Amino acid sequence: MNTERENILGRIGEALRLTAPQPGHRDPAEPLRTAATAAREWLPVVEEQTESRWALFARKSVELKTTLVLCDSPSDATTKLLEIGRAENWQRVACHGKAAAANLAASLGLPTVNTTPSYNMAELESCDAGITECDALVAQTGSVLLTSRSGGGRALSVLPPHHIVIARRDQLVPDLPAAYAQLHATYGGRWPSLIAFITGPSRTGDIERILVLGAHGPKKLTILVVP
Repeated sequence: MNTERENILGRIGEALRLTAPQPGHRDPAEPLRTAATAAREWLPVVEEQTESRWALFARKSVELKTTLVLCDSPSDATTKLLEIGRAENWQRVACHGKAAAANLAASLGLPTVNTTPSYNMAELESCDAGITECDALVAQTGSVLLTSRSGGGRALSVLPPHHIVIARRDQLVPDLPAAYAQLHATYGGRWPSLIAFITGPSRTGDIERILVLGAHGPKKLTILVVP
């Protein structure tokens, strides 16, 4: 009877007799598989229809405790933001130099900290909400794709307890490979210093598996989608 040691050595010997392909070798008869193609083989399938993708993103938002607000116009976004600010009694907000974020922050009529080009960290920490733009929304995961350029630096989306994201309807992409393709199309080789996928409010379940929101960042995440 063969011992386990002999079985293992036998399998090793059999493997050594097989010719291994050279690194980077591909049979010309095989179709070329890109990284995106390979990733999509194990990622969940996302339907092609735009409305189906929005429905998926909305379902993910509910699961993640993200507040998704679809606005009819920029003025409707202003109205809805005012309602949120009054309900939470905001006293100070933060934004960055991008037009949509800065204009919405100005419409609140509150003291505002602008992180472009410089700011006082203590003032930013005292803000009730941080208003940023983004690079994309990912239907597959319900995530916000944000960089230091689209999000006004590294701290604006992290320090205030309520993160408000201003997004356009045409920024919804189906999945993670498409999100990375969007980054390549936008920045080429000039990558921002920060690239983040924000998937719901900050959370942890480390202690007795009890979900706690706001553990390492904003307790609330609201996405205002404008036409």
